[in-house]
Amino acid sequence: MATRIPRIAITSLLNHSRPRRAPPINLRLLPRPLHTTSPPHPPKPSPKASHLASLLLTTSLLLTLPLLSKSETSSLDPSPSPSLPLYHLSEIHQSHGPTSPEPWVTLNNKVYNITSWLPAHPGGDVILRAAGGSLEPYWDIFTIHNSPHVKEILEEYLIGYIHPSDLGPDGKPPATSIEDPFVNDPLRDKRLITHTYKPRNAEPPNQELDRGFYTENGMFYVRHHMWVPEEDGGELVVELPDGEERRYTIGELKKRFKTERVTATLQCSGNRRNDMTRHAGKTNGLQWGVGAISNAVWEGVKLKDLLQDAGLELEQQENEKDMHAWFVGREAYSASIPLPKATDQNGDVLLAWGMNGETLPRDHGFPLRVVVPGNVAARSVKWLSRIVISDEEATSQWQRRDYKSFGPNEGGKEDWDKAPSIQEMPVTSAITGVWVGECVKKVSWMPGGGIGSGERVNGGGRTIDMAATPQKVGFTPKPTSSDGNTPCPETTPDNEPIALQGYAYSGGGRKITRVDVSLDGGATWDQAQLVDDCSNPATPCYGNKSWGWTRWRYNGTLPVLSLPPTVPLPPALAKVGQDCEDGFGRSVSLMGQLPKKQCTTLIVKATDESYNTQPESHKGIYNVRGNLATAWHRVKICPECTKGNGGKGGLVWNTGETYGCGFRKEAEEVREGMRAASESTGNGK
Repeated sequence: MATRIPRIAITSLLNHSRPRRAPPINLRLLPRPLHTTSPPHPPKPSPKASHLASLLLTTSLLLTLPLLSKSETSSLDPSPSPSLPLYHLSEIHQSHGPTSPEPWVTLNNKVYNITSWLPAHPGGDVILRAAGGSLEPYWDIFTIHNSPHVKEILEEYLIGYIHPSDLGPDGKPPATSIEDPFVNDPLRDKRLITHTYKPRNAEPPNQELDRGFYTENGMFYVRHHMWVPEEDGGELVVELPDGEERRYTIGELKKRFKTERVTATLQCSGNRRNDMTRHAGKTNGLQWGVGAISNAVWEGVKLKDLLQDAGLELEQQENEKDMHAWFVGREAYSASIPLPKATDQNGDVLLAWGMNGETLPRDHGFPLRVVVPGNVAARSVKWLSRIVISDEEATSQWQRRDYKSFGPNEGGKEDWDKAPSIQEMPVTSAITGVWVGECVKKVSWMPGGGIGSGERVNGGGRTIDMAATPQKVGFTPKPTSSDGNTPCPETTPDNEPIALQGYAYSGGGRKITRVDVSLDGGATWDQAQLVDDCSNPATPCYGNKSWGWTRWRYNGTLPVLSLPPTVPLPPALAKVGQDCEDGFGRSVSLMGQLPKKQCTTLIVKATDESYNTQPESHKGIYNVRGNLATAWHRVKICPECTKGNGGKGGLVWNTGETYGCGFRKEAEEVREGMRAASESTGNGK
């Protein structure tokens, strides 16, 4: 039977001299006590604290590192050290499995004692499944673990080698198979742009992201650290400062408490991380486009009401500002928010069982999740199983060593204890749709334009997908001549129409008051129209503050740009590499041999009611984790003259490579791999 892990429980808010206890993590993750006994052979001494700290950081980054081949991560040692003992597989399996106080694992021909690793490993139950056996089949599923840095840390736990008699001709133990923990994940919409399959992390294409004020459930971005837990009864445990517990079923929550609705945007701290990578430097993390953000109306019970019912006497919490509300998910994840946010009547923190008028989907926390409006989505814990009121913030690596931001110079030497955890989000904005020339007529919200109406704000227009490869975004027909050989004009037309749309958002319930747009790289500015979705009876806003995003629209005319003469490229230049400057497939070293192309950069920036606005450059806010990439959003578009063809020749407008310099090949390979995986597993549906 599992031994209960000590808790941090405040026996008296006015008497902090009493011993504090470690708060509960998901007890289902720990089927045996974390104590040390003497193994058959003395293990290597535990790693230094610095190595454990490094592990905490590394495990939080694993889900976002580039995939590496097995040949790059093999830990096979053809010449085992004679100073380390040999172990038989039967001994490892029988004496050091998941229920052992000394769990061991193997990788290739090496043996590791992972007892000290467990407290630092976010997926504790996963690594315990491997105890007594090999890590390799798990790393075949969690391929993101195949990192040289992880291997280096694992070597600190090396205690010996597998006996040669248990190894095959390849020098490895016999291959084993395991149950894929992701096999029961829900099916996803094929339109989602998937960054990783296991765990699933995906964002909607731009034309779906803000098609309506509320992002439809199937298009709401997906951010997972593990697999989606199997459904259960959904019991919720609330632990008070004195250690007393109250238990609630979902049915009881729905029956006994007033049902509340809150309109709230959830945004990943890594949203627009790819922008920071392209404009400032390499970042570790999922290379989100502008779609790691979505908006919904949530339905459930106020956390404040539940805590009062459970017995938390708010008026007596003199040190409430130093208290925290922990949220523990059923898969392993946990995070916390300051208690004043949790108990603020105007804070609108919700325990939600509904989303956009439907039952909460499994991907988004069924049967119960927390929604913390205005804060980073990492605090809105899904599949909620436990709430703990503590005088300390959550000790999980997701709270202490992941969702934080540092200075541009601090990469690799961060002081994790010094930096505060990200809570309220800063102001940001993004362009999600662009139409130029004749395509402007297809935009539904333009006067007399489009073939769609209402919430289908993209209508039939052709839009830029900021998380995909280059696309044409507009067309301007050119006058036809009798011979069909009208030369390309020297400049783009005067008053070339353009239409833009996008979103703006600020945390803390701060309302967006202005969105500035530039069509010439920031030389001149104009203001966009803010869409008043909350006044639309079909999309009412709920809650005490402005927790949702603000959609914006803009129409204007592009500056006149010069056009290069239409000359055929020499065959040798037809397939040159990507030009890091303009993204149009032209080598920097060959640019002198090609006609010069002139482009313009579209920019958007937002300001909230506190006059917070976005920084101009990602370089000033660069951090190696790529968190809070909120600089001005820039999209470059370029004109190109097309040859007359049946009178249909004209000016075509294109975007550059939105993945940026060095990402083109990777993007194509990743997307092709996703298609193949989808076809073979069906997980892409």
